[in-house]
Amino acid sequence: MGLNILRKESLDRYLGADKKFVKTMTAKDLMAIGIGAVIGTGIFILPGTIAAQSAGPGVTLSFFLSAVVCALAAMCYAEFSSALPVAGSAYSYGNIVFGEFFGWLLGWALVLEYMLAVATVSTGWAAYFNSLIGSFGLHLPKALSGPFDPAHGTYVNIVAVAIVLLIALMLAHGMQSSMRINDFAVVLKLAIILIFIGVGLFFIKPSNYHPFMPYHLKGVIHGATLGFFAYLGFDVVSSSAAEVKNPKKNMPIGIIGTLVIATVLYMGVAAVLTGMVKYTKLNVANPVAYALELVHHGWLADLLSIGALVGMFTMMISMIYSSSRLVYAIGRDGLLPSKLAQFDEKHHSPQIALWVVSIIVAVMGGLVPLDELTSLVNIGTLFAFTLVSFGIIPLRHRKDIGNRGGFKVPLYPVLPILSGLACLGMMTQLSKTTYIGAGIWFTIGIIIYFAYGYRHSKLNKSHD
Repeated sequence: MGLNILRKESLDRYLGADKKFVKTMTAKDLMAIGIGAVIGTGIFILPGTIAAQSAGPGVTLSFFLSAVVCALAAMCYAEFSSALPVAGSAYSYGNIVFGEFFGWLLGWALVLEYMLAVATVSTGWAAYFNSLIGSFGLHLPKALSGPFDPAHGTYVNIVAVAIVLLIALMLAHGMQSSMRINDFAVVLKLAIILIFIGVGLFFIKPSNYHPFMPYHLKGVIHGATLGFFAYLGFDVVSSSAAEVKNPKKNMPIGIIGTLVIATVLYMGVAAVLTGMVKYTKLNVANPVAYALELVHHGWLADLLSIGALVGMFTMMISMIYSSSRLVYAIGRDGLLPSKLAQFDEKHHSPQIALWVVSIIVAVMGGLVPLDELTSLVNIGTLFAFTLVSFGIIPLRHRKDIGNRGGFKVPLYPVLPILSGLACLGMMTQLSKTTYIGAGIWFTIGIIIYFAYGYRHSKLNKSHD
């Protein structure tokens, strides 16, 4: 028999396999996961950087425009997760509407996106943590404070390893207690951001808003392409569909609600920041803290450091959780060893997948210098967004998939096509090195698929 790499999965098999998950999550939990993933330290840095380099006070419009583009993709995700409430997010959607090979490529792209994102953030968390304990005169030995680089005296970033394993331990304990901790951390993070906005309002000088668009509309649009990447992460919400009560209603609320709240917060911080400080002075490492020092509110700058730590903590919870569900889904289909789909009845979660993901991430964060690799996160996301957007069209043509009463993208097929084209447009903004890195990653993925995945796929039993 010839190769049939476009054989498609059935929704019924997925729903049957994912029955083991306990449906405990509400729309509120989903928004906490989404906001946990989207709002990290970027909110304290990006508005200032984009204002100084691209958009001036018009940075507020930049964040609005990028949110509009993201909203198109978010609506496509909302329709998919409403019609196909299964674990595995875009990977599973791809398997059902495009066929196994495209599903595998999506899964492989997302494995890179999630794991790299967490590993990178774990090193950022370690840097903030070390500077925080440094202010109390405490210092880690140099050998334990950076990636494996004997020439510079560092062997392992022990704090990055520890925080990843701590989060894994928390998630292994069960989703309900993890969600309670995550919800509390998200509320704390939002409170700190709102305190900054509330305090900053009293120090706005209207003259700082003139000129509003110093680099004209072109600068605002360029700022929007940079701001677009700030919103990435809302897609992690869709990976929890198998554990959600009433997914038809709650998944769209979780995905679109995340984006709405993130947009309001980014625009709020951008408007206050550019009102407090002339945009030309914001090209600094930590613009929000700098603005607060200028108005003699250093205590709030210290609070922001805690906000940044909490922000990165919730982002790692969301991403490690999503990665484990993604790896579980790929194992469930046999494209990776099926041991990864083993389910722990006591904790109602795929423990092996969780620990495999966490140990790989901890090794990456602890030992590997990641600076050159972070832009690969964006290409993985945009690839998934593009296929999910265009995937709405074959999804609507599938008579065997009902979505009665579920969310549907309005103005079909115009908005899904626009969404896919907008994501392809964003891909053109990425550097040549990003494409070379992605090419290497996808080549490895294709080799694994043909050497292992295709032969071990569960679809072999039903199609061959």
